Amino acid sequence: MTTAALPAPAADGFGRRASRLLHRNGWLVLLLLLMPPVLWLGVIYLGSLFALLLQSFYSVDGFTGMIVPEFTLSTYGDLFTAANMDIVLRTATMAAAVTVICALIAFPIAYYVARYARGRAKAAFYIAIMLPLWSSYLVKVYAWKLILAREGVITWAAAQLHLTWLLDGILALPVIGGPSLSSAYIGTALVFTYIWLPYMILPLQASLERVPRSLTEASADLGARPGQTFRTVILPLAFPGVVAGSIFTFSLTLGDYIIPGIIGSSRPFIGQVVLQLQGTAGNVPLAAAFTVVPIVIMGIYLTAAKRLGAFDAL
Repeated sequence: MTTAALPAPAADGFGRRASRLLHRNGWLVLLLLLMPPVLWLGVIYLGSLFALLLQSFYSVDGFTGMIVPEFTLSTYGDLFTAANMDIVLRTATMAAAVTVICALIAFPIAYYVARYARGRAKAAFYIAIMLPLWSSYLVKVYAWKLILAREGVITWAAAQLHLTWLLDGILALPVIGGPSLSSAYIGTALVFTYIWLPYMILPLQASLERVPRSLTEASADLGARPGQTFRTVILPLAFPGVVAGSIFTFSLTLGDYIIPGIIGSSRPFIGQVVLQLQGTAGNVPLAAAFTVVPIVIMGIYLTAAKRLGAFDAL
């Protein structure tokens, strides 16, 4: 009995061949997955950043007010004036002060959670830290505007506690004082600290979680006092978390223009100047040159942090 010849198998489709190719070459799968975000980053972010930097080498015609697309360093000459350097120094000082304040407040909170909080307590901690981030940025800033006003809650509480003399003494401090907390640098730093504090607490807490308990116990067994253990064991190992948090607090303060525009004195910060130059004044080249300043500052800061080994444990 003869059997009919079986039909030849059909040729593999494109989908099956592609599946085999991807299965054999894992690097190709990774390349395809990373290609969309890399293209987005390269075209949208880096491309716009390059265009911004390019415009910083242009100038504005003094007669027509039009941008002259010719290479020149005159815009940077306009940038490095005493008034503009005062703005840069003011912004960098505020960013450094906010970073230090956030680190001082965040460290004990993060240390307690990393060492002692468990279960529901740790979950409540994460909710408490993340909850303010869910509300509107502008709502929080304007709420603080009312709190810090001369007719606000802080002034009322100081009067009820007979501490008006203390509040007046703080407002009378040179440079950082003012008519009220809402128009003083102290109020600006306070609001910056409130807004950016979660970005310092979370990296610091994660860094402290990685500090082995055996090291602190060994330090105590060797006769080290708690303060010595903190300086020689805990703080060096938690330093990468401080650096990671400071990247957020420092860089975000450098570029923010909303908080200084609502709370604080009339003396501008870098973000406010960039907004004014690009919008009202129409001097885009000088605005672009101003944006180079935070980039250079953060580049120097990250380079120094890397040389100190701050990123080794991240």
